[in-house]
Amino acid sequence: MKTVVVTGSTRGIGRGMAENFLKRGCNVVVSARNDQQVKEAVEELGKEYGAERVAGTACDVASYDDLQALWDCAVANFGTVDHWVNNAGRTLDNAPFWEADNAEIESIVATNLTGLIYANKVAMKGMAAQGNGQIWNMEGFGSNGMAQAGLAIYGATKRAVNYLNKALAKDAADSGVKICTVSPGMVLTDLLIGEYDTSSEEWQKVRKTFNILADKVETVTPWLVDNILANEKDGAKVEWLTTGKVIGRFLKNLVVKRDLFAGMDI
Repeated sequence: MKTVVVTGSTRGIGRGMAENFLKRGCNVVVSARNDQQVKEAVEELGKEYGAERVAGTACDVASYDDLQALWDCAVANFGTVDHWVNNAGRTLDNAPFWEADNAEIESIVATNLTGLIYANKVAMKGMAAQGNGQIWNMEGFGSNGMAQAGLAIYGATKRAVNYLNKALAKDAADSGVKICTVSPGMVLTDLLIGEYDTSSEEWQKVRKTFNILADKVETVTPWLVDNILANEKDGAKVEWLTTGKVIGRFLKNLVVKRDLFAGMDI
């Protein structure tokens, strides 16, 4: 039975992945900054999949000590860690970067970049001692070099994921630890929708794009989890929204319109 740690896993993509790892027989360790949310997630998942297979602890990924405590929690409960998924992330409201509060900028960088580096360090040290394991770093908008107004800070932190993965893979060569990437595409979560004022004209334009390219958590996460568990390759990339799929979505939209927001008060 494999053990998986997922950061930022009390809601959104992280929660969806945690549930799907459990459905496939894995032990899962969940985490988030809010201790009460972690306790509730552990209780809910434990009732559904078995309390003996779920553990969790509060973890601010900007804190190295919190991340080490998360690793220790996993080992204390399940012995080893097979997959560590770095899903936790933050973004700013969709606005020019010079309008952002400095404390918010520092928080985004601390979570998305410093936190990612710390998490890889903790997981790498633990897995190297085990002699095996896979670390999965989550890409986001900007990872491929694309730029968009309003996403300068978030996109810069996600662009760093691409370089970091390549460099870490070289550092980890011959260690038995695989450094890999997850690219979930556009997924309708609070993180994505929360960037926009849903009463604005801009939102109406963005909504059309989301209806073409975005997907729901319950659509994407089972596929991501299946491919993560099946992976045996160092440097693997599990990518949901490929270039071919993007082209196909736009072509299909000429014939069939999707409405992902049906039934939602948005």
